[in-house]
Amino acid sequence: MTYSSSVSFSAGLLAATAMSSGAPAFGQGMNTTTLRHEVVVEGLEVPWDIAFLDDGTMFFTEICQGLSVRMPDGDVHELLGMGGTDGYAVVADDLFCNGQAGMNGVAVDPDFAENRRIYIYSASEMSAPPTNRVLRLTVSEDFNDVSDRTDLIEDIPYKTEATDHPFGSAGAHNGGRLRFGPEGHLWVTTGDNHNPTIPQDPQSLGSKVLRITTDGEAAPDNGTGEDFDDRIYTYGHRNVQGITFHPETGDAIITEHGPWHSDEITVLEPGGNGGWDPRDNMAGRGDCPDGYCGYMPNQEEGMNRYERAAFMPMTDFDTYPDAMPPIWTNNGYSQGITGTTFLTGEQWGEWDGAMVVGYMGIGFGGTPIGQRIDVMELDDDLSVVDVTEMTLPMEPGRFRTLVQGPDGNLYTATDAGMIHRLSPGGADSDN
Repeated sequence: MTYSSSVSFSAGLLAATAMSSGAPAFGQGMNTTTLRHEVVVEGLEVPWDIAFLDDGTMFFTEICQGLSVRMPDGDVHELLGMGGTDGYAVVADDLFCNGQAGMNGVAVDPDFAENRRIYIYSASEMSAPPTNRVLRLTVSEDFNDVSDRTDLIEDIPYKTEATDHPFGSAGAHNGGRLRFGPEGHLWVTTGDNHNPTIPQDPQSLGSKVLRITTDGEAAPDNGTGEDFDDRIYTYGHRNVQGITFHPETGDAIITEHGPWHSDEITVLEPGGNGGWDPRDNMAGRGDCPDGYCGYMPNQEEGMNRYERAAFMPMTDFDTYPDAMPPIWTNNGYSQGITGTTFLTGEQWGEWDGAMVVGYMGIGFGGTPIGQRIDVMELDDDLSVVDVTEMTLPMEPGRFRTLVQGPDGNLYTATDAGMIHRLSPGGADSDN
C-alpha cells in the first residue's frame, strides 16, 4: 500500500546553545520548500536499514524478521529470514535478535549488475559465545532467493548478558550500519556492548569503524598501527549508528549515540581515536556499575548535561588529546542519533549537498524527546554552519535510517513499521 500527503515547511526557529565543538544552534534556515510524503512499505516489524539498486529495487531489513526486497512495481519478496521466521525463501537458523541486535545493516555491492552480491550485518549463534557477523549473499536473477552465504566477518562482539545500566539488556550497543565508500570498500560500524575495555582495545572489533574488501580482507591504508587488527579504520567509539560519505570530498562521516549527553557527528581520519573510554577508576572517576561509567554520574536520574559531559566525556581530550574532534554535539543532548546521508540534486534547492540526520528520540530526565530529521550545511572545512529541523509532512517517529534513492528522493524507515519516501517540491514520484 502506498499513500501520500504534502506540507509546506520552513526552518524551525529552535533556540539552543551549541557546545564547545563550535556547531551552530538550530534555526538559521537554509531554505523553505514543500515535501511530499508517501508510505511505500508498511506493516513491517522494526525496519532497520535500506539499500537501493539503480532501477529503484529496494532491499530492506527488519531487525527480528530478516531481509526482503521491494521491486519497482511494489511487490515485496522475502529473501532471508532469521531463525524461527516463516515465509522467507531461506531461513538461517543461526541468526537471531535480542535487544538492539538482530538483522541490522544492508548494503549492495557496487558491481551488483555483474555479481548480484548483497551484504548484511546480523547477530549469529553459529559460534559460542554469539557474535555479530557480516554476511555476503548472492541474489537470484528473479529476486526470489539468496544463496552462496559467505561470512566475511565472524568476530564482532555481541553483548551476551544484561548489565546494571540503562538499556542494559543483552544485545545493547550493537552498532550495525553497512555502507560502501566511494573507493569501493565496505565500511562497518560497531558498538561497545557496555563493555568498558572494548573501545580502546586494538584487537577487539567492538566500538570501531571497520573497512574491508568485498572478500572480507582489510582494505589498504586503514591507518591503524601494527598492534591493531588491520580491519580497523577508527577506534574509541561508543555506538556508531550512521555513516555516510561527503559527495565531493569522499570523507567518511559518522553519527554516534551519546551517553545521556552529546550525540556526536565526526569526520573520520585513518587510524583515528574517537576518544570514548568508559572504564572506571581513571580520568578522575571511581567505581562504576559493572565497571562501565558510560551513563555516570547518577545514571538513573536526570541532571545537567554539561556536568555529565565534564564527568564522562563522549570525546575525552584530556586523556586522548589527539582524538578526532566532533563537528556536531547536538547542543549537548543525547536523543538517539541514527542514520545519515547527503541530499544531492537540483530538486533539493539550497539543500543540494546538505547532510541529513535522523533521531529516534529519548526524552530521559527532562531532555526533549527530539524525534526529527535535521538538515545540516557543511562548509569547505566540513564544519557544521547551519542546522534546520525539517517540518515533516507526517508524524515524527523513531527514524532508523536515511537513504537517498536513485529517484533523488529521501527514504526513511521508522520503528512504527513503515518505510517513507519524502520528495522535494511536492513533486509526484513514479511509484
